[in-house]
Order: sequence, then C-alpha cells, then structure tokens
Amino acid sequence: MWKRILIANRGEIALRILRCCREMGIETVVVYSKEDEDTLPVLMATKSICIGEAKASETYLNQEVLIECAKKTFCQAIHPGYGFLSENPSFARKCRENGIVFIGPDDHIIEKMGNKQAARELMTAHGVPIVPGGEGIADTYEKALTDAKKIGFPLLIKASAGGGGKGMRKVFNEEELEQAYYAAGQEALAAFGNQEVYVEKLILNPRHIEFQIIADHHGNVLHLGERDCSIQKRNQKLLEESPSPALDEELRNKMGEMAIRAAKASGYNSVGTIEFILDENKEFYFIEMNTRIQVEHPVTEMMTGIDLIKEQIRISFGQKLILTQEQVKAKGHVIECRINAQSSGRVNMLHFPSGYRVRTDSYLYNGCKISPYYDAMVAKVIVKGNNRLEAIRRMRRALEELIIEGVQTNSEIMHLLMFHKNFIRGDYNTHFWERHSETLLQWNREGNADD
Repeated sequence: MWKRILIANRGEIALRILRCCREMGIETVVVYSKEDEDTLPVLMATKSICIGEAKASETYLNQEVLIECAKKTFCQAIHPGYGFLSENPSFARKCRENGIVFIGPDDHIIEKMGNKQAARELMTAHGVPIVPGGEGIADTYEKALTDAKKIGFPLLIKASAGGGGKGMRKVFNEEELEQAYYAAGQEALAAFGNQEVYVEKLILNPRHIEFQIIADHHGNVLHLGERDCSIQKRNQKLLEESPSPALDEELRNKMGEMAIRAAKASGYNSVGTIEFILDENKEFYFIEMNTRIQVEHPVTEMMTGIDLIKEQIRISFGQKLILTQEQVKAKGHVIECRINAQSSGRVNMLHFPSGYRVRTDSYLYNGCKISPYYDAMVAKVIVKGNNRLEAIRRMRRALEELIIEGVQTNSEIMHLLMFHKNFIRGDYNTHFWERHSETLLQWNREGNADD
C-alpha cells in the first residue's frame, strides 16, 4: 500500500481522507492556504505545507505547486477529494507524467466523461438512454436555433464542460433562446475556460437520481445503490437520501444495470457516480458521470457498510474489488443534510449531534474560523433508520442537537424541511425548493412548523 499521500484539498473532505489514511497506516501531507492554517486537516496531518494566500487559483488550483509539494515530500499519490482539481484531466495527466498516482480514474476517462456532449454520444452508442437533444455542439446561435426547433420547447442550454449548474439556461420559447445561448456560453467560459454548449430537451419536474459506482483496474464494476438528490437550491444539492422514495425494486434494478453499463462503456476504474434524471412517467435518462468521490458518499457508506475512500485508495494501488454485486447489501434508510454557512466569522460555540446511527462529517471545532473564500458547506449530518419515517425523526432530533454559534447557517431551515408534508410523503422533485422555500422561511420566522 501507499506509504504517503498528498491531500490536495481542504475542509471536511481533506479531514475525511486523512482519517481514512491514518486507519490504513498511510502518512499524509496536507497543503493549505494561509486562510486555512488553523484548520483541523492542517493540525492533524503527518506534514502540512503552506502554499500561498487565500485565493484558490494560487493554492488549491495551482497544479505546478501541488506536484512540486508531492515530489518534495516523497508522496507516491495525490488524493484530490471533490471540487478543485478532482475532475481536471490536465492535473491527472501531470501527476502521471511526474510518476505520481492520481487517486481517481485515468486522465483520458476524466477527459472523455467530463465533456457532456462526448459522454452523451458514448452512452447512445452503448444503449444507455439519454435526454433527447441536438446533434453535437451548438457552436453558433444558428445551430442552437436549428436544434431547438427540432427537439421543441422547453429546452436547456448546457455547458459541455460544465457542472454545478453553471453554464446552464432554461428556455421556454424561441424569444428567450438567443439571450440564453450567449449567456450560457459566457458563463461556461468564465467557469470552465470552455464556452461550448449544447441543446437538450428540458424534462419538467424531474427527480435527480445518482447511482454510486465502484470499479477497479481489472474490469470489475459494481453499483452500490442509488441516492436521491432532488432537493436542490439553484442546482446545488441540499439533501440526499437512500433509497429513493421514487423507485420500486424493478426500476432500481434496471437503473443499476444501466449505471454499470455506462461505467463499463467509459472504461471506468475508480469511485464515481452515474447521474440520471427520472421524469413523471418513470422514464430515466443519463445526464452525466461524476468522476470523483462525491460530497454525499457517507449516505452510501451507511447504507452498505463500505468505506468508499478506503476502496478508492485500494483501487488506485491496483487492488481488486473484494465484493461481488450479489454481496452488496443495502439496509435501512439514510438521509444526509448539508449544513451551509450563510456568513463568515469565528465559531464561538459548537456542538455536534451524536447517538444511535448519527454521523457528522465536519472540519469545524470550537473557536475555528469559517472563511468567505471557499465553499459554504461546513458540515454534513447523516442519519440512518430502519425505515424512512424513522430516519426523518432521527434527523429532526440530530438537527435539534446541532449548535453552531457565531455564524449563520441553514440548519434551522433544514430542520423545518423534516416537517414539510410533501417531503415526509416523498413527494418532491428538483423544483421543490423554489416552490416551498418561502413556506419554510415563513415557518422559520414564526418559529413553528405545520405538522
């Protein structure tokens, strides 16, 4: 096994990787910006190296500096976590060229699956259903208009190299198309350095269902079940649960088989997800592949008992999967709430929930500072129940125990979500938040919920 790994990330995921490495007997090197010098990953690592000031472009996104740090500290591998350079094929390639293992899929796989249009074409060739759309990149407005007339409104303009909702515009009629086309392209260029966009049908009121994939370098591919991540705010996930209330066993098996087919088509060899949308008629469509560990990976870990970070590291070392598909057993019901900071500052008082089947992943501690420079997520609260209602009740209790004083967070409104009738019934889709957030905010102002 690897002797020393460089963790090219920060916050909660850096700490999660570090803890796993410690259990595996692997030394860790953590890089950090001056803004993060007092964070737990920095304090707990075998060795920590400051690589600059606060700007991510000069620190966590600085490929040359990260490679140099790994070489100077004799790290054999780099774990990129999620975000930052985790899905950057150039960085994965530079690692390989410098004799360092990138803990993730091969760079050509990241490149192939990171281009959404290329991924769509690959899935079509292997019989995986995709959302109806135009042929190829809409490299001119005239091409976008031709595609739009072919597939019909409403539709989506989507960045080919995009993710996280950036470079995406909904278009409901032809009058909106031109402005949306250029706006999506400019946003994509600013976010990803690539302004290519394509046109696809807008599926109204969908569920967002992702299947966890794990694959080794020996041709073995498994899926570890699904996560329903339909509750989103501006395309950013707020809550994930498994199993999805929208799937029955027959549909779950069918989607799982397609997820494995998609992973095999790409030649995948790490941990990742196959992302689907599910329409109101229970028809599902591939939308993208995430070639990294996911924020919500603890949901699957609690469902299956499989340590995904450990397996990701094992795979990167060339080891085979130790399970077969038949041996993967998912039990109970798991819910994860993302706790996001809504202000920056110092945490004056902190208390995490605990107890039976409650897990909290966070880099916070009493007196720590929450920076305005990076992602707003500061904690994840994950609970498990024997069934969905038990999990909801346990999450209510867990969020009632959570105390983060000194900064504002969304913990109260996530707690109120656990009382919303539509959520309790499992009756929600990706538009839930925009339709019901005002109700939740009103409950929050009035200090009550409609039971």
